[in-house]
Amino acid sequence: MLEVLTMGRVGVDLYPLQSGVSLREVTTFGKFLGGSPTNVAVAAARYGRRSAVITRTGADPFGAYVHDALRGFGVDDSHVTEVAGLPTPVTFCEIFPPDDFPLYFYRLPTAPDLQIRASELDYDAIRSAGVFWVTVTGLSEQPSRDATLAALEARGRAGITVLDLDYRPMFWPSRAEARRQVRAALPHVTVAVGNLDECETAVGERDPGRAADALHAAGVELAVVKQGPKGVLAATRDERTEQPPVPVEVVNGLGAGDAFGGALCHGLLAGWDLARVMRFGNAAGALVASRLACADAMPTAAEVEGLIREASHA
Repeated sequence: MLEVLTMGRVGVDLYPLQSGVSLREVTTFGKFLGGSPTNVAVAAARYGRRSAVITRTGADPFGAYVHDALRGFGVDDSHVTEVAGLPTPVTFCEIFPPDDFPLYFYRLPTAPDLQIRASELDYDAIRSAGVFWVTVTGLSEQPSRDATLAALEARGRAGITVLDLDYRPMFWPSRAEARRQVRAALPHVTVAVGNLDECETAVGERDPGRAADALHAAGVELAVVKQGPKGVLAATRDERTEQPPVPVEVVNGLGAGDAFGGALCHGLLAGWDLARVMRFGNAAGALVASRLACADAMPTAAEVEGLIREASHA
């Protein structure tokens, strides 16, 4: 049985090897596996979790690279299929540390991972996975929207069912439309994870405590609200914990949230208390923020625990 099964975006990240300059001036790039739920599956695999991703690529060399990279990271690629006529997406970024990392998605007119269809899903795998993780981006277009909701309905809130509130304005006609679709998905999940802007999109609340309360009112059991330099709030109906961030020298902040997501899966599966899960997630995110890549940068448990010990003695 899979311990972590994610669903949604995949692509190839082409990240500049020069920092502090615009893409207009960059001359060399590194090629890395990308896509938020794909990165979460990789992060979970780093901790020894049996993980897989449901997604689609183009029938092209970059699509073949996605399969190679997933297998290299120990992630099951049997749920990754091709879409004829669409290229595997590529994503560029600019790197202006410590907190400015513009992203440029090449996914038009649509992306293969938005062509996931409900009729093609492995519902047995979806029902049985320890963690099932979907994203708001998967709700942004058809047929992915119907497939995501069908998967959640089949899952029936079993185990740990997560909605990543990864609202990205360029994928939506409006914030109001995103909120409408998120509202349809929230009753089917047990965990929601997002930053302050994403929580505002989902439930109309930017204050961390009120956002957590609103997510609970929508049916979520565990609300995780990431607050940037203020750390993270995790709240059930009976327990709340706030954990500060782990300070590092930031190289590229783009993969930190996905590293946090993989660590969250690991900690919840392990049955840790909320405070420990959040400390582990913060440290995992900090480590990836101190590195250039996303999937390739995901740390091992030993690296995360090492950083936690260093931070506790600082």
